[in-house]
Amino acid sequence: MPYKKKYLPLILGVAVAAGIFIGGKLHFADSGDRLFSSNSKKDKLNRLIDYIDYDYVDDINTDSIVDVTVNGILENLDPHSVYIPKEDMQSVSENMKGDFVGIGVSFYAYRDSIAVVRAIANGPSEKAGIKGGDRILLADGDTLYGAKLKSDEIINKLKGSIGTNVNLKVFRKGEPKLLDFTVKRSVIPIKSVDAAYMLTNTLGYIKINRFAESTYREFKKALNDLLKEGATELALDLRDNPGGFLNIAEDIVDEFLEEDKLILFTKNKRGNIEKSFATDKGDFQKGKLFVLINENSASASEIVAGALQDNDKGTIVGRRSYGKGLVQREMDLGDGSAVRLTVSRYYTPTGRSIQRPYNKGNDTYYDDYFERLESGELLDANKIKVADSLKFKTPKGKIVYGGGGIIPDVFVPIDNSMQNETLTFLERRGFIGYFIFEMLEKNRNAYKGLSKKEFIENYKISDDMVFQFQEYVNERTDSKVTFVAYHDEVKQYIKANLADQLYGEGAFNQVLNQRDIMIEEVIELSKLGN
Repeated sequence: MPYKKKYLPLILGVAVAAGIFIGGKLHFADSGDRLFSSNSKKDKLNRLIDYIDYDYVDDINTDSIVDVTVNGILENLDPHSVYIPKEDMQSVSENMKGDFVGIGVSFYAYRDSIAVVRAIANGPSEKAGIKGGDRILLADGDTLYGAKLKSDEIINKLKGSIGTNVNLKVFRKGEPKLLDFTVKRSVIPIKSVDAAYMLTNTLGYIKINRFAESTYREFKKALNDLLKEGATELALDLRDNPGGFLNIAEDIVDEFLEEDKLILFTKNKRGNIEKSFATDKGDFQKGKLFVLINENSASASEIVAGALQDNDKGTIVGRRSYGKGLVQREMDLGDGSAVRLTVSRYYTPTGRSIQRPYNKGNDTYYDDYFERLESGELLDANKIKVADSLKFKTPKGKIVYGGGGIIPDVFVPIDNSMQNETLTFLERRGFIGYFIFEMLEKNRNAYKGLSKKEFIENYKISDDMVFQFQEYVNERTDSKVTFVAYHDEVKQYIKANLADQLYGEGAFNQVLNQRDIMIEEVIELSKLGN
């Protein structure tokens, strides 16, 4: 099955990542006494753990047994109720909060040392004078180099309380001795808006990678900046976005819908319904809108697309979305761990649930997804399976369907040239990024004075650079690869990675979008409407 290997990390990510965290505003009717009262089922589990603790012949880590037990219970509920061990809670929480306290650098663990790829713009490291290519060797006297040093250990040494200083010793190529920097730790954003820029003189573009606490603020700033640049139309890119907070998705939809329009409603096991309506605060209620989705757009992404589609606002462009319509709520388990438990379903304004069936078990649920990929529906909209019993109608008479994702208004097939398995492998393994970093190490000054705009619009990757990259990969892998069949695509990825390391600020996406057939389709649709 050609798609299984390629999409498995994305699907697993969709199943357990940020997209399941959208039930924060829901409330339980049950009291604490009722929820945590003693009963025979709970007593049985407690007794078993106690027996193993005190009487089992070997010493056993009962914490790991509890983890396995919790996971086993959740696997029998639905695909999106998950357990978060206490050791993972901090990183998960930071990712969904949208920031952390640190020194503000993007780095590689490169040749047993910490190599700065780029200091984050306006962050504490940039203000202190740290540059791309610097090696951070010591932090407050602690060693940050060596083969056995793990990335989480490095991060923990660079993190700390806000406003505290960390003294760094840095090696910089060309300097005769180590440089000393004192960096004051501050809040570092984890960006959820990957890129925001103008595609044409009137068409703005915003790409959102998840719906975290900070996402609406990032989106609002990006939208305001684009409006100042003359945007009267907007392309909202939610491709590969696994979801996130329900209320953040609602806030973003509210920017586009008129007051009192229904955004969605949720229903729990007791039949309680909560409805969410748009307000009059939206700044883009009259503007023309395009929403880009694909097979990995899930959860809160589908809330946005479904709410807009059902209210006849904008045009949904792309491929059928993932199909997750369950709402989770995070619940503390008392030892630093937590469970995200499905507590309700959400429905789009026309009343459709877009959750795919999961009653035959999790394995069947995920196999059904792979079968959908392999059925050909990524290339042909006519192969999307729909059920007449799940047909709904929007206020303007458009037919929409429930039962498994949002079907776009305008279908765009997958671009196999940019979805090549070799390219995906090279990108995920970091080969392209490392190659670019080593190339910049030889002569960073070659790009000094070249603006981001000039680079994106005019800079060309040479054939010789592609051949150098091919040799670089072949020296580091057992199999020999050639890029003859997708020479231009490799150039595009090299340029995108080079742009990212030189400029950041969405440059990676801006370069890749130059060859993106879905972006091209949106631009053509924009022209037709003018």
